[in-house]
Amino acid sequence: MISAELTGVLAQRLDTAQTSRRDTPSLADSHEFDIDDAYAVQAALLELRVGRGERIVGVKLGFTSKAKMAQMGVSDVIVGRLTDAMRIADGDEVDLSRFIHPKVEPEVAFRLCRDVDPEDPPTEIESCVDAVAPAVEIIDSRYRDFRFTYTDVVADNTSAAGYAIGPWRAVADVANRAVRLRTAATETVGSTAAILGDPVHALHALLDMCRRRGISLKAGQVVLAGAATAAVPLVAGVTECDVAGIGSVTVKGF
Repeated sequence: MISAELTGVLAQRLDTAQTSRRDTPSLADSHEFDIDDAYAVQAALLELRVGRGERIVGVKLGFTSKAKMAQMGVSDVIVGRLTDAMRIADGDEVDLSRFIHPKVEPEVAFRLCRDVDPEDPPTEIESCVDAVAPAVEIIDSRYRDFRFTYTDVVADNTSAAGYAIGPWRAVADVANRAVRLRTAATETVGSTAAILGDPVHALHALLDMCRRRGISLKAGQVVLAGAATAAVPLVAGVTECDVAGIGSVTVKGF
């Protein structure tokens, strides 16, 4: 277990990397810390952002691909927080210079209609969701060369950097929906089945993480369920994510 002082130092290092847009070496290169330490660093990192006036508006899940879990040698999803400063309106322009080395992923978003108390979570997380939408997430690891360990990425708030959500619609079956991600440089296709077999399973995984990590969720917050395809570089021009039967969302890099 690392000290509270070191927790703060590591959080400040990651925050400085994000605000200065300058990457930093892996924390694991110079420090030994476990997953509990990593979530403590993440919490301290979020405190710095909230201290500057940002608000927590949702959560995001990572490692929801079984292939990614195997690659990282883990069996758990990871969770990070979304703030209002990361939010991008559907169709809006995105200044690429605000990031270090951004990538984009196609996702499914859920909207919460009830609070979720980690001390007394609901038995059915689906009862807390009232809408679904297509989404894109911008990830921007603060680590040099995108090289990081499992604990590194958790400490770095799971590389969260930005997100855009398309039109909300009433909750629908989102299992095995075709997904297409187009950028000015590439086109990638996949399926929502890549998200733990069904994005709804990601909600159950989140509920488990809420219990274990003491994460409170609030009505109106959003949940990004995880990537439906591998991430691709975010480049200038239009990036569009389309989820069959759900809708589409776009951002415009410049």
